[in-house]
Amino acid sequence: MDRIRSAFNSMIKSERYSRFTLQPAEDGERHVEVKLSDDATEAEDGQAGGSPSFRPAPPHQSRRTLYFLILGTLLIFITGYLVGFISHRKPYAATASCDTQLATENLTRKTPTAVAPTAVAPTAVTPAVIPVAPAAQMDWADVAELLTQKLTSQAFDKTLSEFDKPKRSAGSEEDMSQGNRIFADFKKLEMDPWTDIHYIQLQKPDSTRPNRVTFGSDVFEPAGYLAYSATGNVQGKLVYGNYGLQKDLDFLQKQNIELKGSVVLLRAGKISFAEQVDNAAKNGASAVLIYPDIQDFNYVAETALYGHVHLGSGDPYTPGFPSFNQTLFPPTQSSGLPKIPAQTITAGMASTILQRIGGPVADAGFKGGFDGLTYKLGGSENITVEVNNVLVNTEIHNVFGVIKGFTDPDRFVVLGAQRDAWGRGYARAAVGTSVLLELAKAVHEMVEKDGFRPRRSLVFASWSAGEYGSVGATEWLEGYMSSIDKSVLTYINLDGVVMGRGSFIASASPLLYSLLESTMKQVKSPLGPSSVFDLVGKTAWQANALRPMSADDSAYPFLAFSGIPSVSFHFISPNTETYMYYGTNLDNLDHLNYQTSHRTGEMAASAAQFAGRMALRLVHDHLLRLDVSQYSNVVTMAVKRVDNRINQLKMSGQLKEVSPSWLSDARGSFKRAADGISNSIQNTDLSDKEACRILNDRIMRVEHTLLSPYVSPIDAPFRHILLGRGSHTLASIAETDDMEQLHTELALATWSLQGCANAMMGDIWDIDNRI
Repeated sequence: MDRIRSAFNSMIKSERYSRFTLQPAEDGERHVEVKLSDDATEAEDGQAGGSPSFRPAPPHQSRRTLYFLILGTLLIFITGYLVGFISHRKPYAATASCDTQLATENLTRKTPTAVAPTAVAPTAVTPAVIPVAPAAQMDWADVAELLTQKLTSQAFDKTLSEFDKPKRSAGSEEDMSQGNRIFADFKKLEMDPWTDIHYIQLQKPDSTRPNRVTFGSDVFEPAGYLAYSATGNVQGKLVYGNYGLQKDLDFLQKQNIELKGSVVLLRAGKISFAEQVDNAAKNGASAVLIYPDIQDFNYVAETALYGHVHLGSGDPYTPGFPSFNQTLFPPTQSSGLPKIPAQTITAGMASTILQRIGGPVADAGFKGGFDGLTYKLGGSENITVEVNNVLVNTEIHNVFGVIKGFTDPDRFVVLGAQRDAWGRGYARAAVGTSVLLELAKAVHEMVEKDGFRPRRSLVFASWSAGEYGSVGATEWLEGYMSSIDKSVLTYINLDGVVMGRGSFIASASPLLYSLLESTMKQVKSPLGPSSVFDLVGKTAWQANALRPMSADDSAYPFLAFSGIPSVSFHFISPNTETYMYYGTNLDNLDHLNYQTSHRTGEMAASAAQFAGRMALRLVHDHLLRLDVSQYSNVVTMAVKRVDNRINQLKMSGQLKEVSPSWLSDARGSFKRAADGISNSIQNTDLSDKEACRILNDRIMRVEHTLLSPYVSPIDAPFRHILLGRGSHTLASIAETDDMEQLHTELALATWSLQGCANAMMGDIWDIDNRI
């Protein structure tokens, strides 16, 4: 063999040398490894390693040497061919579809395949290409049936008991422990889990200086409190303001009850604590007390009430940007922080105060449920409110896991649930967290064992500090907005999915109305053989089931702050709109069992099936199940209200040189763009992946481009012009009395709507600006 090598080197007449070694690969085959060098030292190293090294032989060789040369050349050629054939003996499809390639990668990702070294020989041989048939996509009916089979009430009974904890406040040891448990479960499911850490400021009572309410000789020290209240000691005339709605406060002023400088006593309900305090502050109140009236909340008299009064979401001391530890922003406060103290009191404390409030007798609409008590409007007796809450720097962890898509893994649906609560938080946190985990298990098993191949990814998120205003979720949105705003297809909120049994309500982006309707028709009603759609009524399901998404909904930051189509839904008791035990220590298994007729596990399984079907439908089909046409009616109604308001102001002479026609033209552009998407869908081969991806891109632009680009996230974080909050919204424009503001906001809203229409058209040459 040495003579063969010498002859070969003589033939190529090179001053280089080769080192050939037979290396055993991981699969047991032996392959040729070739290394080239010009350095004699490397040759010696090769010798030391067991591979012969040599320098070229002189050019003059005998005829015998020529025979060896020919024989060696043939031997090397044959060896190279055989090694190349063996190392590529598994057939592959060079022209396989994107679906097939990704499916193959995902099927084998858990057992990495060693890559054999490629044989190098004077002549290269390419193995034959044998096409592989693409894997068949599972029918939607089979996917839905598999999901139903895997989400059983028995599985939920076990998981619910594991997540039923006596306390779970944000950032606490219990909260961290639950986060670690979820991380470990995601890891067992091979979901590549990760943790998102934030350092936030939470407001909590001062253990050394309790909050106090002093009314005459009575001194109350309530255990409950309202996070992010202003602090201080305030005294003023006590006034009873019903629910604190603006119409309630307007009624008081018509009764000559002075609100400026007064302490307003309000009963919880109708609107959020933050909205109640904001309304009172705008009308000049100096402080707010909130209590649960027994007409609305059937509590034990001394049940403490907890909540927050930040009119926004996220950490109010880092508005618009994330609370990372390395963040070096100057001190900033959210415009949604109240300027007046606010405190909750128990029903028993409120009863004592209302018996001595004085003033005129309240109308029937102001009367609550205390027996033998005459509700009066007050305005004559002083009361003192002292709030001593303190800010606490707190580390929180959001936990994520992902089931990656096989075709478009960069597009994903997020399912999320908060795991913290003021007390036990059974309905608030334990149920949603259990649904999150059981859904992850079910979908993982469908992929692992049943051959389900989602086109897009599913991200499962466990949030912390949800009770303080979706802090964990909002900080994640603020931290990664540039990475996720065009990738998240939909957010599905799992908080409060089970509040009772017998009825169903939901709040959602109009893009999801059609998917909601189809899911309601497919999911079996918990009350019998009919569907959820039958439960709410076939003839007017939107009027019966749909509710506007409130600012304290956990999905609201995703929709109004980030422009991500979002949905919240709730199985609930008939003739109710909320769960009365939220924000109290009474949110436990016994009370939820009472509301569900002791079928909490069954209801949790139904809720998981509902959320799972929505999520899987969005990642299963080529075309996204987001219906742009449903938005046209919402836009039309909002624009009509603005038109009516402007025409009214023009007729009264209050407004001049302002026309609603431009906004109407922008609405027309939006309608034509929505119709254009619908027509494109009808005329497109929906089995064409590339064509569907282009259509999906156009659909995904809708929600995000309805965010006003003209407002600051510090002043108006909920920038959505239709579903947000602030002077930039069409609803605010239709109500404002400030003519200069109306003129400016009308122009900006008009172009925001037109910009959305332009984005929906897709190609720049298809845009038709009519304004």
